[in-house]
Amino acid sequence: MKQRPYRNFYGRLKGKTLKDSQKTYLAEDLAALSPGPVSWEENPERTALDLGALFDGKPVWLEVGFGGGEHLVHQAARNPDVGIIGAEPYINGVAMLLGKIRRAGVDNLAVHPGDARDLMDVLPDASIDRAFLLYPDPWPKARHHRRRFVTPEHLGPLARVMKPGAMLRVATDIPDYVRQTLEEVPGQGFDWTAETPADWRAPWDDWLSTRYEQKALREGRTPHYLTFLRKD
Repeated sequence: MKQRPYRNFYGRLKGKTLKDSQKTYLAEDLAALSPGPVSWEENPERTALDLGALFDGKPVWLEVGFGGGEHLVHQAARNPDVGIIGAEPYINGVAMLLGKIRRAGVDNLAVHPGDARDLMDVLPDASIDRAFLLYPDPWPKARHHRRRFVTPEHLGPLARVMKPGAMLRVATDIPDYVRQTLEEVPGQGFDWTAETPADWRAPWDDWLSTRYEQKALREGRTPHYLTFLRKD
């Protein structure tokens, strides 16, 4: 049995009281949407997930921290020929996603309701065709910047599981998060694709503006859309 690493977790796991309907979604739907044994209790040997069996050989995308799940469901509906895994530890967000999945009727999603690092432990090497990091927790105080996702602790495992040529999309409205992203991501084996300012100022053609982005716009902050490709 492998030794479980010590991992601090920062952020909320649960917010306000769940609605009865959300409790129903969690009780009835969540287990069936599992990507497989992810937790250390279920999978102490950290055996890799069989993504080919999970999604019938489809390309696999990953969204890290899906919030309320609107973008995840949007992409699943637009891309039925792709399997998408979403990772989110905030149980209220998971419950919101499950409601959206029911209403949209999409069947090409898997959900990990926990730390993305545990999921990446058991994703096979070079198995992810596209990844999304959309409006991650900014941790604005300088002493908390090491908690951000765009650090080697998270980016190294993400780089391992992404295929050569795979796309990583990062959206944020925090200028200092842009700075750290551009400093850290290329060092983990990615190329930034931007050639002109429009390449990071304009959203992607298939973008769905999330509730986090709408809040940023209302408060006068400017979204940035960064695209990277995994090096060969």
